[in-house]
Amino acid sequence: MYLLGQRFAILGIAFFLVLSLFAPRVQAGAYEAELPAELSTAKDMCALLPCTEVFPGAKHFSERKGQPPYVEAYDNDTAEKKLLGYVMLSTDITDTPAYSGKPVVTLIGMDLKGHFVGVQVLKHSEPILLLGIPESALVNFNNQYLGKSVKDTIEVGPSRPEEEVIGVDAISGATVTVIAQNQVMMMSGAAVARQTGIIEPTVRDPARFAVSGQRYDWAQLVKMGVVQQLLVKPEQVGLPRGPEPFIELWFGDLNHPDLGRSLLGEGGYANLRSRLKPEENAFFVIRTAGAESFKGSGFVRGGIYDRVQVKQGADSFTFRDLDYYNLYGVEAAGAPRYNESAIFVIRSAAFSAAYPWKLAFLGNRVDRATGHRSFAVFESKYWLPASTLEGGRPKVEEPDAPWVRVWKSQALPIGLFALLLVMVTVVYAMREKLTRLSTHKNKWPVNGFKYTFWAISIFWIGFGYMAQPSITQVLTWFHALLFQWTWSLFLSDPFIFLFWIFIIVTVFLFGRGLFCGWMCPFGSLQEAIFKIAKALGLKRFQTQLPQKWHDRLKWIKYAVFFFLLAVSMFSMGLAEKLAEVEPFKTTFLVGVMNRAWPYGLFVAAILGVSIFIERPYCKYICPLGASLAMPSTFRWFGLKRKQDCNSCKACAVGCGAQAIDADGRIDHRECLHCLDCMVLYTDVKGCPPLAKERKRREKDGLEITPIGAHGYFIPIHPVTGFADQISAKAANGPDPRMPTEPVAPFHKAGESRLKWIMLEVRDHIWPWSTEGWHSQRALQVAGFSLAVAATVAWVMAAMGSLSSGAIIGWWFGWSVYEVLIRLSGRRYVKDGVWWRGNYRAASVMDMMSYVGFKNLLIGAALFLTLKTLGLLSL
Repeated sequence: MYLLGQRFAILGIAFFLVLSLFAPRVQAGAYEAELPAELSTAKDMCALLPCTEVFPGAKHFSERKGQPPYVEAYDNDTAEKKLLGYVMLSTDITDTPAYSGKPVVTLIGMDLKGHFVGVQVLKHSEPILLLGIPESALVNFNNQYLGKSVKDTIEVGPSRPEEEVIGVDAISGATVTVIAQNQVMMMSGAAVARQTGIIEPTVRDPARFAVSGQRYDWAQLVKMGVVQQLLVKPEQVGLPRGPEPFIELWFGDLNHPDLGRSLLGEGGYANLRSRLKPEENAFFVIRTAGAESFKGSGFVRGGIYDRVQVKQGADSFTFRDLDYYNLYGVEAAGAPRYNESAIFVIRSAAFSAAYPWKLAFLGNRVDRATGHRSFAVFESKYWLPASTLEGGRPKVEEPDAPWVRVWKSQALPIGLFALLLVMVTVVYAMREKLTRLSTHKNKWPVNGFKYTFWAISIFWIGFGYMAQPSITQVLTWFHALLFQWTWSLFLSDPFIFLFWIFIIVTVFLFGRGLFCGWMCPFGSLQEAIFKIAKALGLKRFQTQLPQKWHDRLKWIKYAVFFFLLAVSMFSMGLAEKLAEVEPFKTTFLVGVMNRAWPYGLFVAAILGVSIFIERPYCKYICPLGASLAMPSTFRWFGLKRKQDCNSCKACAVGCGAQAIDADGRIDHRECLHCLDCMVLYTDVKGCPPLAKERKRREKDGLEITPIGAHGYFIPIHPVTGFADQISAKAANGPDPRMPTEPVAPFHKAGESRLKWIMLEVRDHIWPWSTEGWHSQRALQVAGFSLAVAATVAWVMAAMGSLSSGAIIGWWFGWSVYEVLIRLSGRRYVKDGVWWRGNYRAASVMDMMSYVGFKNLLIGAALFLTLKTLGLLSL
């Protein structure tokens, strides 16, 4: 049977590495598809794209027109052609990112009444829609929009007729992607519908200005917020970071008499007002830095200023040559020098200077890895101060963000799920009370809760809400933390978001076992199958791998995790394909019947082996478990051990996770918190040392006292203590209460609290030691040299001379060397809560976990600091 488990672990990895790379792909043509290089600028867009596929019946298409651009669809190309509707490219209008951080490039057809008539995805970067979920699922999702109107309120989720909300079904396991796609569809359609008159412009009350006659200098205008900055840095558009911005713009309102006179002077303001109608509004823009023009070249070709746009609510306002006036000078004292300027006029009555608006600079972002150019929008908000308006600012009700609507629409199940997670944490925190009520023959005080949570995790969380955490989320969040963190993307899937908060908190409190052993849907499914098989009479066929094979095979999951992490640094898409080594998508997100047979076979093999071996996938393959096991090294609260555990094998024999070694020590990286050992810890009939002492007391007629916190009978006479209950063999053996032998760093002994903290900080930052210098001098010198090089690399990154990928490589190299340096000298780690001085000898895995996690935090902090200061080239 142990050969079965061994072969299962190894063949399972090999099978899915091959399958992930070579399995047939269902309609995978849009995944990272190559689009024409000139697509964003070509006038004849439909010569490059399949416009007829999104507008059936159309035979002829115009050139791009409008701002944002669209094309007109006609029934023929003769002089009597009839206008049928419009076709738009989503990235001409919005750069809304999906879960990958990149937009889903979509071609959309819309008729003259605003109904969607065709949708086609041209390019996406969502690996989950390649293997984890067939790309056809996105096609089917988009088809739900056909026949629906851009005037409708369409949201992902159930319909709410009482609120006039039309719901579209989500893609299971790709919630964030479809929420972003819904935004793309509605924003694109609405932008064109407003230009073409399908959607009537919003009516806003005109501004009523409070005029004081005061004149302001430039500094005062900036301080008041009536002059705003829009700054775009080179790295934001994929160019190397430099001292000069890509473009720096300053802009502001020219309608308010006090502001207009301050900026243009009395004569300039009077001249401007003489050229404007009462309902028209004007604002100025100047470029103070950067070589890029905000006017662009469109106004030369067609009289369109295609680089700037004003947005107010859902309305967008673009400008032609007739909407432009020369700005001959800024009269406000202290105004900066500028090399490009303009006054733009908004002639639509839908605009009101009293309401908030945004200036948008439209440009292209270059992917430095592929050279691909994508549409990008950079915006700066503007709202006149309340003091400049009669009656103050009007009340504005902004629509909720999509993720907010998701949370509101599912408030009850989200609240119940959060309550469940709190309940699990509280129940587990009270585990000692439950285990004291249990015995090795009656574990129901513990198992009643545990089995209930298993059932909930399998059926409600797994199959119901498909909230199965995955290693792909670890990789995605890791990359987002380093490169571009976007809260809204992660908040769009509330169940996964809350689950990860629970996981992070409980891993550091108790270790991975609470999630992996109690709440993981797939782990619970395996355990349930094992327990049911046992109850059905298959117990005699159930076994464990020999400990020596278990101790070898358990490292496979760490190798899988590190392999996926390394691959993700070069290709996130490839890493997510290889993450199909997880059976979670097939089991819960997509369903076995909806996938190709090899995926179903893999799930069946895992669950089949689970009949005979307890949780084989969790113990030997799961990369998610490996990623959570590493920080479990530093869990604050572990399971209790007593000195006699080093010679008594009762707990180890019954440990399904095989996490207890020959010395009675618990490996909290492997422990799945079944709590059987905690039940035995106080069971006076099940725990051999306690049973022996109980029998002795019964024979001698002595009092049977309660079991104390140390796991022994409370002494009858306090002066005797617990020592007389510990066997001689156990007393002379290792201390099983810590995973490894206790260590007391001599340089911290007896120091004051302040100095102890200083030494603690030094220990984390300075890995070298006197012991290491004597034992591995060459390694210490090499490590010092590499540390200098890594420090220089961070400085170069801050100066813009080194990319994010290069600094990650340097930081990883330093971390590897730091593990070796510490193992040669400071070979200890802290056990338990950080403010206590419980140190123990570090194994190789202990040190890898410590250095890896510590340097991840330091690296992330440095990344975020440099990015906040604008000192990191992406």
